[in-house]
Amino acid sequence: MDLIGKVALVTGARRIGMSGAVELARRGADIGLSYSRSAEEAECATAAVERHGRRSFVTQADFTDVDECRRFVDEAASKLGRVDVLVNMASRYVSRPFDELTPTDLDDALDVDVRAAYACSLAAVPHFRSADGGRIVNVSDWVASSGRPRYVGFLPYYVAKTAVIGLTEAMALELAADQILVNAIAPGPIRAPSDLDSDDIEQVARATPLGRWGGDEEIVKIVVLLVESDFVTGETIRVDGGRHLR
Repeated sequence: MDLIGKVALVTGARRIGMSGAVELARRGADIGLSYSRSAEEAECATAAVERHGRRSFVTQADFTDVDECRRFVDEAASKLGRVDVLVNMASRYVSRPFDELTPTDLDDALDVDVRAAYACSLAAVPHFRSADGGRIVNVSDWVASSGRPRYVGFLPYYVAKTAVIGLTEAMALELAADQILVNAIAPGPIRAPSDLDSDDIEQVARATPLGRWGGDEEIVKIVVLLVESDFVTGETIRVDGGRHLR
């Protein structure tokens, strides 16, 4: 897909989502952005998009509410004229010991990581069909893509990210006839969490065959690859520096 004159929607205007939106704008797309609490980061992303000469639309949205998912997509389409790309970046990353889990913890993880991606995709498909095709990029996790859990304390997160892979594959099959390509990215050590100390950061780097953290730009590169490709669908691409090999 040539992005010039197209419209890309990105859910989650923080960190990697912001970087991805700006790169898609640099390549010619107008951008629709959502945010939950990070209004300042969303405004920075919008300003960066507009510096590339592209139009932007930004709104706050609660992606635990399916109506909010639909509203975001439809409002962006109304403001920007069309929708060609949907990047489902919104996610919830919470660590909790098994004995502290409640039944709603799984619901909370599924609401944002799976149900929101599903609801946004359902809302986007009619717009894609009007444009004779589209691209959906979801976000899983390298651990889920490896086919087995590796860390305790992340049960709801692991289940949700595994479900994202299933959602991606099923949507890819359902929508292929409409030239709507659906893929997922499974990030590994990309950006160190703010609560990780220097020793832990170095330990992760040592456990990664390439010996380092990747950085936001590595995810952005794969987003661009999957958006611009015309013959890749149903794939989950690990971006983990070989972390899954150990």
